[in-house]
Amino acid sequence: MTCAACATRVERVLGRQEGVESAVVNYATGEARVVGRVPTGVLVSAIDGIGYELIEITPDTKGPGMVERYDVEQRHQWRLFLGAAALSVPLMVIAMGLPESTVTRWLQAALATPVVLGFGWQFHATAAKGLRTGQLSMDTLISLGTLAALGYSWWALLVDEPLYFETGAAIVAFILLGRYFEARAKGRASAAVTALLSLGADEAVLLRDGAEVRVPADSLSVGDRVVVLPGEKVPADGVVVEGRSTVDESMLTGESVPVDKEPGTDVTGATVNQHGRLIVELTATGSDTTLHRIARLVEDAQATRAPIQRLADRVSQYFVPVVMVIASVTLIAWLVSGAGIETALTAAVAVLIIACPCALGLATPTAIMVGSGRGAELGVVFKGAEVFERTHAIDAVLFDKTGTLTRGVMTLTRNTGGDNLLRRAAAVETASTHPIARAVLLAAEERELEVPPVTDPMAMPGRGVVGIVDGVEVVVGRELLFRDLGMEVREEDQRAIAEFEAFGASTVVVGWDGRTQGVLGLADALRESSREAVADLHAAGISIGMVTGDNKSTARRIATELGIDRVAAEVLPGGKADEVRAWQADGATVAFVGDGINDAPALAAADVGMAIGTGTGVAVETGEVILMSGDPKLAMSAIGVGQATFRVIRQNLGWAFIYNVAMIPLAALGLLQPMLAAAAMAFSSVSVVLNSLRLRRWGRRDGGRRSGGA
Repeated sequence: MTCAACATRVERVLGRQEGVESAVVNYATGEARVVGRVPTGVLVSAIDGIGYELIEITPDTKGPGMVERYDVEQRHQWRLFLGAAALSVPLMVIAMGLPESTVTRWLQAALATPVVLGFGWQFHATAAKGLRTGQLSMDTLISLGTLAALGYSWWALLVDEPLYFETGAAIVAFILLGRYFEARAKGRASAAVTALLSLGADEAVLLRDGAEVRVPADSLSVGDRVVVLPGEKVPADGVVVEGRSTVDESMLTGESVPVDKEPGTDVTGATVNQHGRLIVELTATGSDTTLHRIARLVEDAQATRAPIQRLADRVSQYFVPVVMVIASVTLIAWLVSGAGIETALTAAVAVLIIACPCALGLATPTAIMVGSGRGAELGVVFKGAEVFERTHAIDAVLFDKTGTLTRGVMTLTRNTGGDNLLRRAAAVETASTHPIARAVLLAAEERELEVPPVTDPMAMPGRGVVGIVDGVEVVVGRELLFRDLGMEVREEDQRAIAEFEAFGASTVVVGWDGRTQGVLGLADALRESSREAVADLHAAGISIGMVTGDNKSTARRIATELGIDRVAAEVLPGGKADEVRAWQADGATVAFVGDGINDAPALAAADVGMAIGTGTGVAVETGEVILMSGDPKLAMSAIGVGQATFRVIRQNLGWAFIYNVAMIPLAALGLLQPMLAAAAMAFSSVSVVLNSLRLRRWGRRDGGRRSGGA
C-alpha cells in the first residue's frame, strides 16, 4: 500500500466479503485485522483482484515483524534513490548549467528515461494495476505526472521545443528519497512490540532429573522447574518454590524499586533476578506469558482505528479522483488562457504531485504506534486506539482504596509496648494463619527481631491465641478475650484501643502476668506513591474521588491524609458503578482505577477503566488501560501519554489537511514547480511521522509523571 486511499480500498473490499463482520486496515503497519467466519482464501483472492497481495499471519508462521519489513523496504528504496540520483544530478546540471545543443538535449533524454521508467517503475506498475481494476491511488498521481513530463519532453525534443526531462527525473528521485525516510521513520515507530519481546530470556537452566541443563527458553513447558541465578532473566512466568531474592520488574511495570521474592510468590518472565538463587516452577510459557500478552495488547491497540481518523479515511477515499479532476481543469484552463502547453503541463503535473494523501493515512496510526509503545515502556498498556481519544478528555479520576491506594495487606502502624511486646506477640502468632497474625510476624521480621519459640499454643477462634513464651503465658487477641480470662485491661490500653479504632485501625491486645502490656494497631497501609499520585493529578487540574467498601472512618482518614476531594465509603460492588455514573451526571469525564473483581462494574461504567495489572484477571480484562504495577502514579502517566498522543494526532491531521488545501491552489495557479511539489510532498509524509516520534521522549525529563509532552 502506498497511501491512505490504498488502505481504505483494501478495507472496503475485505469488509464486503460474505461472512466478514468487520475489517480494519492499518496503512502505517501494513496489516489488516478481519473478524468473521470466512475462508482465508476468499480474502486473498479478493485482494489479489484489486492488485494487492494478502499474506496470512498465524502464531506459528508470523515471519518478519514490522521492524524487519520496514528495514527491507528502507534498503530497497535507498538503492532505488541512489540510482535515480546518480542520473538525475548530472541531468539537472546539464539542463540548467550547460548551453543547449543537440548533444545536450539528447543526453538529457538518455539520462531521464531510465530514471522515470526504470527507477520509478514501482509507481507505474501499481498505477497500471489500479487502472485495470478501476482503482486510483497516490501512485496514479505520481505515474501520470512523471509520464506526462517525460512524454511531453520527448515530443518537445523531436519538434525542437523547450524540454522538461529534469522535472520527471527529479520528481522520481525526491519521492524515492521520501519513501526511504518514511520507511525508516515507520520502522522506528513500530519498534515497541519488537523491543518488548526482545526483553525475554533466550536460554534457561532447566532442572531435569536432579541435574541442571541449559536449554532454549522457547523449549520450556508448564510445570518445568528452572534455576534463576543472580543477574539472569526469569525465562517465563512462574512461582518461586525455593530461595529468596529481589527481582527487578521495571522492564514490565515501570517500577524501579526491586520486589522481594520468596517461596510462594509469583515471578514474571523477562524480569531480572538480583541477588539470591531462585528455583521457579513455570506456570505459563511461550505466547501465554505476561510479556507476550502485553505485546499482543500493544499490537491490538496499534491495529485499531481512532474515531478521529474516520474523517481522514472518508476524505482519502475520494481524494485521488478529485485531484485528477482538478489537474485536468488546471491543464484546460491554462490552455484556454493561451499560456502555452509547457505552462499548462507544469501546473497540472504540480497539482498531481503535491496532492499525495500519504500524510492523511499516517497521521493517526503512527501517533498511536509510538504512543502505545511509550506507554508500554512506562508500564501502561492501552487496549485500543479509541482510548487515547477518551483519555484526552478526562477531568476526574476515581480510585478504589484497597490494593490501589493502599497495599491491600495489614501492616503494623502503632505499637505501645516496644520491641519486647512485638517479639512475644509474634511468637504466639506463629500458631495462627489469620491475616492479622501474618502482619504481626512480618512487622517483627522487618524490624529484625529474634522471635522466640512458643510452646502449648492454643487458638481461640474469633478471639485470639495463647501460648508459653520465655516461660510466661502470653495472650494475644481482642480485648474481649482478656475480660473472659479475667485479666486486667489497663486504662492506657483502653485509651489506645479507642484511639486506634477511631482511625479505622484493627487492634491486637498483648498481655501476660495477669494484665495487658500494650496494644498493636494494624491497618491497610498506604502505598508509598499514593500521595505523589494524588498531588500529580491535582497539579494537572483533575478532580479525585475514592470509592471503597470499607468503613467511613477509615475512608475519611485516608482521604484526609491524601487530600482526596470526595469520598464514598461502605459501597457495595454495584454501588461503585453508580458512583461513577453520579460523577458523569455532574458533567465529569471519569477514569476509574481499581484492582479487584468487585471493581469490574465500575471499570466498565467509567469513560476509561484503568485496571491495576497486579490485580485480578477480571479487572484486567474489563479495564481499557492496564497499569502494570501497583503504583497509582501510573494513572497520571496513562492520562499524560493519552493526552500527548491525541494532541499529536490532531497536529498531524491538521498539518495534512492544511497542507493539501493550501498547496493545491498554489500548484494550480502555477506558483509551485513540480520538483518543489515532489520535495514538499515527501516532506509532508515524513514530517507527520517525525512529529509522532516525539512521543518517544514523553516524560523522560521527570520520571514519566508530567501531563504535558508532545
